[in-house]
Amino acid sequence: MRAFLASALLSLTLGACAVLPQKPCAAGGQRQTAEIVFARVSPDAPGVSEADFARFLDEEVRPRFPDGLTIVDAQGRWTPPAQSKIRGPSKLVMVVLRGRSDDRERLDAVRAAYKRRYAQEAELVDNRSTCVSL
Repeated sequence: MRAFLASALLSLTLGACAVLPQKPCAAGGQRQTAEIVFARVSPDAPGVSEADFARFLDEEVRPRFPDGLTIVDAQGRWTPPAQSKIRGPSKLVMVVLRGRSDDRERLDAVRAAYKRRYAQEAELVDNRSTCVSL
């Protein structure tokens, strides 16, 4: 009886791990997206306020990605080389890329502007192909 119960429990557990089939993406719906994580703290500079970040979005991000973006509050934790651990607020900015040859350059320009303006060491960028409904 115990063997039967263990087998049944294992079957249910493994069945929950099954991957559901993904619906095909509508025509034209497959697009490249980017997620950029901006730390709002730094070991060498004061934090980036909400007002400062809003101004950065208006001056640096929106002109390069005028179709829109999504901003999510996040918490970052990282260990810079030869320093103690840093923890603090971050912003995750998600954009749908236009599929233009200069998309990467636009992302790099945003990252460089943030580093320069707020004395940051690095920003995390994640690019992927996503099924998008616009």
